[in-house]
Amino acid sequence: MSDHRGDLGQQDAQQGPGLFVSYDTPDFYCELMNRRDPASASLTLIRDRLAHFGLTELRQRARVAEADLYNLGITFTVYTDRDAIDRILPVDLIPRVLTAGEWDHVERGVQQRVAAINHFLWDIYHERRILKDGVVPAGLVLGNANYRPEMEGLDVPGRVYVHINGTDLVRDGAGNFLVLEDNARTPSGVSYVIENRHMMLRSMPDLAVGLDLMPVDEYGPRLRRALTETAPAGVQDAQVVLLSPGIYNSAYFEHVFLAREMGVPLVEGRDLMVENGRVFMRTVAGPRPVHSIYRRLNDDFLDPHVFNPDSMLGVPGLVDAYRRGNVTIANAIGTGVADDKAVYAYMPRIIRYYLGEEPILSNVDTHICAEPEGLAYTLANLDKLVVKPVGESGGYGLIIGPHATKAELETFRASLLADPANYISQPVIDLSVCPTLCEAGVEARHVDLRPFAVTGESTWVLPGGLSRVALRKGSLVVNSSQGGGSKDTWVLAS
Repeated sequence: MSDHRGDLGQQDAQQGPGLFVSYDTPDFYCELMNRRDPASASLTLIRDRLAHFGLTELRQRARVAEADLYNLGITFTVYTDRDAIDRILPVDLIPRVLTAGEWDHVERGVQQRVAAINHFLWDIYHERRILKDGVVPAGLVLGNANYRPEMEGLDVPGRVYVHINGTDLVRDGAGNFLVLEDNARTPSGVSYVIENRHMMLRSMPDLAVGLDLMPVDEYGPRLRRALTETAPAGVQDAQVVLLSPGIYNSAYFEHVFLAREMGVPLVEGRDLMVENGRVFMRTVAGPRPVHSIYRRLNDDFLDPHVFNPDSMLGVPGLVDAYRRGNVTIANAIGTGVADDKAVYAYMPRIIRYYLGEEPILSNVDTHICAEPEGLAYTLANLDKLVVKPVGESGGYGLIIGPHATKAELETFRASLLADPANYISQPVIDLSVCPTLCEAGVEARHVDLRPFAVTGESTWVLPGGLSRVALRKGSLVVNSSQGGGSKDTWVLAS
């Protein structure tokens, strides 16, 4: 690949003398072009460098980057599309940039939220004080499909249930960060954060030169350290493994990537066995003890003796070894209660209850349809709200009222009335936008942000996170399975 340094002076007749000459931000908060705060010198430098690119040059670099990603096997799987099952996650070459002050706010907010989630999970599987005090409705927790009675009374090492957390954030019309949802089970996407950075430094070295960007390469070692710190008591030199469902899983690339980054074996259920309440890995030299398992499969498939008896992906006897304290599972079984979209509505109260602090990051206003007032409000304002099923992810099953037809709204209304407890509703947020390379040129597209937090003896947050971008014009849905893409997230160190 040729060195791109010196190409910034190129002009392009298709879009005039600068990349942003036709850029229109409508009324949204644009994180690069119409920020409401004084821009840092580095941010201004990035914007000025981008402005001197030609559109043809940027498109050429994008094509090279896309081929690079595909050749490296950086793909995900969409099983509903038989014509293009394996896809790359499209990466836009215009980075999303956060200042040091913005990142400090996000980092502290994510750390606070993870601390509260771990307190909450410990409590509901032990004393249930928060339920007895009426802060969170008991039925919302104990009747939750993700609540696991098998975890009751189990003392997980360090009281860490959520070792890896992904907090989905958006920015509103004023640029404020808001929490959209928590991902406390098996959050995915961190591999794209790291690979996007590598790709950007290869494709756009002239844009990044001389900038003090916070690095993203520490994630693997940090995660391995956290899983070592939370290994069973008394274990020296803990053996960590990454448990994958196998090659046909949609995120298998990420499993391979993370095992390599952590320097640990990638295993499937058939590679592990349980004897006398202890977990072992089958090797050519004989069974080898396993102490910490980073699992990338759901609770239901972990142990056919306890959950789904038909599962061929898990390890028979694993839950018994877990309950005996002989192995750590990350994330812990039963963490899905904490990222339920109805429990999410109570997170500000949960933070105040356990930490005695005001939330650093606010929630989006949320109406719980299981409650009469929440259902009534949602039905009366269905055409103005986003309504989501509490147990779904990936952008499936939701409706965006202002973008829906009358027929779609009435069909959804019937589903909502049939099972109101399955839904929550939120206002449509004027999501922030970032300049994005599109078919017609550089246009504004909505973005969100998923910072990844790793918790062992303390919580570390990967600088930046996964910025997802809604590539379809006017769309608010950023999920890769729904046509979204990603951006490299640059955090300025100073």
